[in-house]
Amino acid sequence: MCVSILLAALPADGGRRGSAERRPQPCPGGVPVRSGDATFPKAMDNVTVRQGESATLRCSVDNRVTRVAWLNRSSILYAGNDKWCLDPRVVLLANTKTQYSIQIQDVDVYDEGPYTCSVQTDNHPKTSRVHLIVQVSPKITEISSDISINEGGNVSLTCIATGRPDPTITWRHISPKAVGFISEDEYLEITGITREQSGEYECSASNDVAAPVVQRVKVTVNYPPYISDAKSTGVPVGQKGILLCEASAVPSADFQWYKDDKRLAEGQKGLKVENKAFFSRLTFFNVSEQDYGNYTCVASNQLGNTNASMILYEETTTALTPWKGPGAVHDGNNGAWRRGGCAWLLALPLAQLARQF
Repeated sequence: MCVSILLAALPADGGRRGSAERRPQPCPGGVPVRSGDATFPKAMDNVTVRQGESATLRCSVDNRVTRVAWLNRSSILYAGNDKWCLDPRVVLLANTKTQYSIQIQDVDVYDEGPYTCSVQTDNHPKTSRVHLIVQVSPKITEISSDISINEGGNVSLTCIATGRPDPTITWRHISPKAVGFISEDEYLEITGITREQSGEYECSASNDVAAPVVQRVKVTVNYPPYISDAKSTGVPVGQKGILLCEASAVPSADFQWYKDDKRLAEGQKGLKVENKAFFSRLTFFNVSEQDYGNYTCVASNQLGNTNASMILYEETTTALTPWKGPGAVHDGNNGAWRRGGCAWLLALPLAQLARQF
């Protein structure tokens, strides 16, 4: 009824030749349209556009039309050449004998809804409706913070995203051993987490309107030290010797060295203790007889401790050494020089000569 009254109030030329003074009305933002013109008296087909774009609503007319108007729900946007709404984003593009179109700039979600093109022909009003849909790129609005948890605990991660249409949310573990998605939901639950499940977890939100948006959460799994390598070493007297202790732990382990029950300290004469995040190195610069024996590496953090024993022993390999007199030989067992004489060196050639005669 209100459309009929409006059209009846317009001048017969549909407002195309002049602009009568009208009382402006507030109006929701117009809805963007992209598709082509439709055949009169039908307006454009239902269309979909993205948030922030400009759009055009077109209505085909012909010489039978005497009055025209665009409405959004119950609000009049334009009647002929006259603007009835206060929204500066809505502008008149064309009011000709074949087309009546308006444009809505910087479209937002509240512009979505039905729009009506109303025309007057031979004193009979006709209307055509188009429903416009505004798409919105996905946006992650809430995601869990980085978390640190002890091994065996339970983890719950949350990722909330908005968009139109509603985005699909997936979780995956960023790890060389991880394969595919581990969750296709806003929530990721991990029961009895292990150290292998530590690392970054990526939340992805996608709705095909724009590229997926991703954010990551770092999950740190704490566990007590585990010594992975600790080997005994043989070193000759007077040489440099090294004992190495490797351990994995989160947080990183603190290392201590003991010989028997005595703790070794950094700066002790002839020794150097070098501690890193995942190993400790005990260096002997000039091994003496007193250095040989059993050593214990202790690795600890706030979750526990472990230890491993290793032996620094005298190397038992016997080798020939440079001449220091007839028959001088180095005994790797005790480091002493002894004279063996030269007789054994001559025995082999003499025996070979005897065979020839």
